[in-house]
This record gives sequence, structure tokens and C-alpha cells, in this order.
Amino acid sequence: MTKHSFLILHGLGGSGDEHWQTWLANELMKRNYHVRYPTFSNFHSPEKKVWLEELAEVIKTIPKTQPLTIITHSLGCLLWLHYTASQNQRIAKQVILVAPPSPTRVLEAAKSFFPVPLEKKHLTTAAEETLFVHSSNDPYCRLEDAKNYVNIGLPALILPNMGHINVDSGHGKWPWILKTSLSNEAIVLTS
Repeated sequence: MTKHSFLILHGLGGSGDEHWQTWLANELMKRNYHVRYPTFSNFHSPEKKVWLEELAEVIKTIPKTQPLTIITHSLGCLLWLHYTASQNQRIAKQVILVAPPSPTRVLEAAKSFFPVPLEKKHLTTAAEETLFVHSSNDPYCRLEDAKNYVNIGLPALILPNMGHINVDSGHGKWPWILKTSLSNEAIVLTS
């Protein structure tokens, strides 16, 4: 019997075999955790409504008797923000939102995800702990745009020079995210 569940949400274009999310899913499964790592449909040109429906179906398959950690990347972060805006219940113990794209610069391939809901109330209702993880040189979210997330008032961490924290920026195996995902201690990092 596993003691914890994990849900990993990819971004635009999926994550692929070399991405840290795939590595993380495999590492967690090796440790006998319950892991859901869905591939959302039409991931090169996604529709928010479809992804929200698919996410709702995946969440139904996660055991409610176990604490849940959700780890998102890029557009998966925006998916989570939209999902929490439609919910009024606790879903997860911990959420880690890695490299969310700028909420002010519309991604043409994912324009249905804009505007982005940025309300602390939705996030604090949906999860006990939420951590935003940004990179100082993310081409999809400049530091001035990351302030939109930091200003929500939840813990945020800005990592130096990690690009979009994906394969293109050298992030396949990423031990930090494994350690953070498995941490049972409250997130106390602030920016």
C-alpha cells in the first residue's frame, strides 16, 4: 500500500522521455508511490476546456485516502490555476508549480488558457502548501512577469539561470524536484 499519491501535469508540447517530469515519475514509481502522469490531448495546440475535463477525470482516479502532491510544468501550471478557480475544495496537500509562463504574454498555441486566474483564495483552498518555482532567465516568463505570481503572496523560489527548466535548458534528471516532492515538511521558501 502506498502512502502518498503524485499527479504530474505537463505543459505545451508534452514533456517527453528526457524531461525531468518523466524522470520524476519513474523515480517516484520505483519507490512504490501512486503516480498519475497523464498525457493531455492535442498537446501542441491545446484547448483549456478539454484539458480541464481530462484533468477532472484523472483526479477522480486518485485515492482520496492518501495525501496528494501535484507537480506542474509550464502550461500545466496555468491548467492548475484554471482548475482551482473552478473548485471550492481541498484537492492536494502540496502543489509545486514549475516555470509557469507569463500570465500577461499570451501564448498563441495556448490562447484559450488566457487570461490567467491569479487568486490566492483558490490556491489556498485547493492545497495546504503551494510553491511557485521560477528561473531568473525563463524565456517564457521574464522576472518582471514572474512578479505577478510572487504578488499572489504564496511561497516562491527564483532559481538562477535555469531557462525554462526543461530539456532544452538541460533539465532531465533533476534531484532537487524529487527531494522537494518527497519533503514532508512545510514549504517555507519565500522570495
